[in-house]
Amino acid sequence: MTSVTSRSPDYTAGVIFRGVGEGRPYPDHGLTQSQWAKLPPQQVRLDTLTTVKRQLDLASLLDDDSTFYGDLFPHVVSWQGELYLEDGLHRALRAALHQRSVLHARVHEMGDDE
Repeated sequence: MTSVTSRSPDYTAGVIFRGVGEGRPYPDHGLTQSQWAKLPPQQVRLDTLTTVKRQLDLASLLDDDSTFYGDLFPHVVSWQGELYLEDGLHRALRAALHQRSVLHARVHEMGDDE
């Protein structure tokens, strides 16, 4: 398992994400791109998300065509009461830079048996 940096007492005001992780703390869900595409997008607050990527590629963040080959909506995994941003870190940061506190994402609810 990988570590997740959660909120500390001084990490409360004006945050973008709930936490910043390094890797996926949840088991492999095995969803394909076509299975993700079947999940309807829903609004998710940025400050409820924990990222699973610690690194950011600035060129991808600034690229107008960054979603050309991928899903238009970020992928979020709901596991054990937490929301993990699996794919779409650059889109989420772009939303935050535009002063938006929510984004539309596809959310996969993982059960304890997965």
